[in-house]
Amino acid sequence: AARILIGKDLYGKPLYYDIDTFEEQLDALVCLEIYHKNPIPLKIKQNKYDRIAFFPKVPYPLVPVNIISANIHRKNKRNYTFKQVFEEMKNNLFPTKEEMQIEREKHIKPGNGKFALHTLPSGVFHSHITNIIGNGVALDIPKVIGELKSITDRNVPAPKLMISDRAQMVMPYHVLFDQYEEERLGKNSFGSTKSGIAPFYSDKYAKIGFQVSELFDEELLKEKVKRTCETKNIMLEHMYHKPLLKEEELLATLHEYRDMVAPYVGDVSLFLDQAIKDGKRILLEGQLGTLKDPDHGIYPMVTSSSTLAAYGAIGAGIPPYEIKKIVTVCKAYSSAVGAGAFVSEIFGDEADELRRRGGDGGEFGATTGRPRRMGWFDCVASKYGCRMQGTTDVAFTVLDVLGYLDEIPVCVGYEIDGEVTTDFPVTAKLEKAKPVLKKLPGWKCDIRGIKKYEDLPENCRKYVEFVEEQIGYPITMVSNGPGREDIIYRSK
Repeated sequence: AARILIGKDLYGKPLYYDIDTFEEQLDALVCLEIYHKNPIPLKIKQNKYDRIAFFPKVPYPLVPVNIISANIHRKNKRNYTFKQVFEEMKNNLFPTKEEMQIEREKHIKPGNGKFALHTLPSGVFHSHITNIIGNGVALDIPKVIGELKSITDRNVPAPKLMISDRAQMVMPYHVLFDQYEEERLGKNSFGSTKSGIAPFYSDKYAKIGFQVSELFDEELLKEKVKRTCETKNIMLEHMYHKPLLKEEELLATLHEYRDMVAPYVGDVSLFLDQAIKDGKRILLEGQLGTLKDPDHGIYPMVTSSSTLAAYGAIGAGIPPYEIKKIVTVCKAYSSAVGAGAFVSEIFGDEADELRRRGGDGGEFGATTGRPRRMGWFDCVASKYGCRMQGTTDVAFTVLDVLGYLDEIPVCVGYEIDGEVTTDFPVTAKLEKAKPVLKKLPGWKCDIRGIKKYEDLPENCRKYVEFVEEQIGYPITMVSNGPGREDIIYRSK
């Protein structure tokens, strides 16, 4: 008996094929010689249905072979020799579209570029994932389609995408009204990204917004466009003194939106309900943190919809009890875009240095490009944020950025009117808060490339463990670089 190494699974563990006879061993070596010119082990990749073998020496496009019934599954492995497996390969020279997409997923390897997504889910880089834009999303159709094109133009396979027919659309006039209002407010503005979000939600809850499904009812669309222009033009003329909306132009724009989005529209809630019944894994992604929540954040310097994990069930159309795990992402320092109280904020050269070193290429807004405001890690705000989210796990990111510091200040409390508190206050009191800082020793080295938590410098581990103790929630993931593979996992 003998064992032949045929590759590795997704977790890096070796895959062997047990061979009982010398004849089978010769068959295996001959087949490898024929198709590789030399005996190179197969590369094995895996999706949720089966394992696919790739043959590195075959000219592109590589030819994947489904060997689910051959040498991978134990119950059948005795029924086929390697020769028969490779015969199957020769008979399947034309891969399916799905198999081709799997093969083309090379863009996710380190060094092949940075992608800053705004509306598309992060699953777009995996062809076996169905990516959902739920009913709770403020859907800017041209931006979504533009974002799709931006990734496919960089050789990312076109992803599977479904957009909820109940999602409401960001309209062109929402963006204009956002800009006009910030202009009107002047120095009292809210620091909006001017993407139309506040006017969008204002219309949604005033019940005068546009749902995606309405794009496909022409009579309803015409009637609604007429009413909308009448209402909006009153504000444009008498409040903002800006050009008026034209019905025919708005209707033509909505027809363009309809054509753009039509291939992707579906009943998301029904789809997810079936996925739950089938035991599929669902990941809900949120964009902003607790302090931007309109109820529990630093009101009024907040966004216009809930940023809490509990709202994910509403925004996707699934039961709240189906959310089993909540991963809260915390940077190892603090940053913010826009106005509002920021207790641990730093300024001047100190802030410039952290901003320059921070993130992946500096701390600048992904949407606006504005320089982010910088600060030290805030244990008070982070503990509060985790509590409001219902955190089960904390992902502690950009830890590598702090490697240049001799000492690392951490905000462990707020001094308000002469008293120190570790509980996060309402906005009026927050404006008076001064940070209570504790300095921890730095580790003064580059930690990128380290894969095991115990291999991190001692002071680095102490920093993570101090933060974990202060916030009271388990840090189970630590990132030490911008790449997808730069994650160190810790047990709770």
